[in-house]
Amino acid sequence: MTHEAFAPVTIVHGLILDTPEDPFHGGELRAEECALAVIDGVITFRGSLAEAQKRYPAATLATVSGLLLPGLVDTHVHYPQVRIIGGLGMPLLEWLDHCALPEEARMADPAHAQAVASEFVNGLIGAGTTTALAFGAHYVPATDALFRAAHHSGLRMTAGLVVADQVLREDLRTTPERAAREAAGLIEAWHGKGKLRYAVTPRFALSASADLLDSCRETLNGTPDLFFTSHVNENPAEMAAVAELFPDASNYSDVYDRRGLLGRQSLLAHNVHPTDAELARLGETGTAVAHCPSSNSSLGSGLFPLRRHLEAGVRVSLGSDVGAGTGFNHFKEGLQAYFHQQLQPDGVPLGPAHLLHLATVSGARALGHDDVGHLSVGAVFDAIEVNPPPGTPLEAILKNAPSADRALAAVFANGTSADLDRVWMGGVATHTRTPE
Repeated sequence: MTHEAFAPVTIVHGLILDTPEDPFHGGELRAEECALAVIDGVITFRGSLAEAQKRYPAATLATVSGLLLPGLVDTHVHYPQVRIIGGLGMPLLEWLDHCALPEEARMADPAHAQAVASEFVNGLIGAGTTTALAFGAHYVPATDALFRAAHHSGLRMTAGLVVADQVLREDLRTTPERAAREAAGLIEAWHGKGKLRYAVTPRFALSASADLLDSCRETLNGTPDLFFTSHVNENPAEMAAVAELFPDASNYSDVYDRRGLLGRQSLLAHNVHPTDAELARLGETGTAVAHCPSSNSSLGSGLFPLRRHLEAGVRVSLGSDVGAGTGFNHFKEGLQAYFHQQLQPDGVPLGPAHLLHLATVSGARALGHDDVGHLSVGAVFDAIEVNPPPGTPLEAILKNAPSADRALAAVFANGTSADLDRVWMGGVATHTRTPE
C-alpha cells in the first residue's frame, strides 16, 4: 500500500489563480475553477472536482468562496523594525540614524526581541506572506527569537544575524571573528531545521569593513545551502560613502563581488541606481534583486529601473522592506511597483499577471524554492484565500469582474490583510477569519 492510502487528504476547490510560467517571458495568468488534492502539505492532483473525489473518496472538502492564490513571498523585510513603520520625511541615512538604528539597539533586550518576533511573524502571515527572506537583529538572542517564532508558526523563512563593524553606532558593531563565531552557533541551531535556512547578512557595505566581508564569505562557503543578502545602490549619498570607503571597487556591487559574495544564493535589496556594468555582472552571476517600491517612495530613493534589470537578465522579486516600507501587504507593494513603472518613460507595463508573479514565483525562485509560489502538482500547498467581507467595495468589484484578470487587478489595487479569509502553510490553515 502506498503512503497516499493512509495519509489524510484534503480537496480544495475553487477559482485558482497563479503564474507558474513567467509572464515577463511569454507566460500568462493561469486561472481556472478546479480542485487540488493535498496530502502531507503537497499538491498531488489538480483537475476537476469530480475526478478528485473519485480518486480520493474519503477526502475532506474545503471550498474556496473567493480567489485562491499562492502564498506571497517577501524577499526583503527587517524584523526589528516592525514598530517604526511610518517614519516618513527623511532620506535613507537620516532615517537610519533617527528611526531604524535606535530601534535596532532595543533588540539587545531579550524580552523586547521576543515580543517583536511574535509581532513580525504574525504580521507577515496575517498579510498572506508564507515565505520570507528577513534581516535578523544585530544580537544573537534576538535573532534566535526570530527563528524560534518562525519555526513555531510554520513560516518558511531565511534569515540571519545582521553584522556591521564600522560607521554604525557602537552598540550595533561586532568584529569579524565574533561575527563568524556567532553565525556558526546560529547555523548549527537553525539552518535546515524545518522550513528555516540561514542567510549571511552584512547590513550594507557602508557598515562592513573588508575584513568583515571576508569573514562573511568564509561563513557562506563553510556550510552548504547558506544564503547571502545585503543592500546595494539604494541612495546616492550611501553610494558615495561606499565609494569613498572602497576606492578599489569599480562600483557598489563590486565590493561584494570582489569577496565572492555574488551568485545564485545571493539577493541584494533595492538596486535603484545601478550602472550597466553592475547589471551585467548581477545577471552573469545569477544574483537576484529585491525591488522594494513603497520603501523607495517613502525614503525618496528613486524609481526602480525594472526594464534595465530584465534586459540584463537580472532576477527581480518584491520586498516590503518593513520598516522603511509602509507595511507587510504585498498587494500594496505590487501596486506601488506598477506605479513606479507607470511614472518612467521606459517603464515596463505591468499587468496583474506580472504583479502576481513578482509577489510569488519570482521571489520563491530567487530564494531557491522551486516548489513554492504556484499551485501545481508537486508544489507545497502554501496558499491564501482572498474573500473580502460582505458589503465592502472589493467584494462588489470581484462579484462583477468581467474576467479573472480584472479580478486580480482589483485585488492588487484594493486588497488588504482584512480581505484574506484563510492562509495555508504546508497544507495547514494557520490563519483564518472565518471558521472552517
